[in-house]
This record gives sequence, structure tokens and C-alpha cells, in this order.
Amino acid sequence: MAEEVHVSDPSADEPGELVHLPGPSFLPVATAFGLTIVVIGVVLSWIIVAIGAVIALVAIVRWIGETREEISELPLEH
Repeated sequence: MAEEVHVSDPSADEPGELVHLPGPSFLPVATAFGLTIVVIGVVLSWIIVAIGAVIALVAIVRWIGETREEISELPLEH
């Protein structure tokens, strides 16, 4: 097995770049739910397709808006 290497050099540089992770969101689940309703609606009724499409479209638009807000809050020097 591979051995773990630990560097304990006090003169080592700090990590140079911070990693941005998006916050938790229910929107991917809502999008998947809407698309699932669309697929089920193809078999059952076009009305169900329309309902699923509206759910998915609203979730996607909100998801994109939320992502744009998070990106606008990031520092510009990167």
C-alpha cells in the first residue's frame, strides 16, 4: 500500500488559491423532479408533461439566477 507523506516544514508556503464551493440547494432535486414528471407525462397525458415542464423550467431559471448571484459575489482579482 501507499505510504502517507506528511510535510511539517514551517517555512512551506500557504495554499495560494481558495476554493469556492456552492452552498446547498434544493434546485437540482426540483429540476430532476420536474423532468421525471415530464417523462411520466409522455406516457400518460400531455397535461402532465406541461406541469412537469413548468416545474423544471422554474427550477432551472432559479438555479441559474442563484448561480449568477454567487459568481457575482466572488472577488474579481482571480
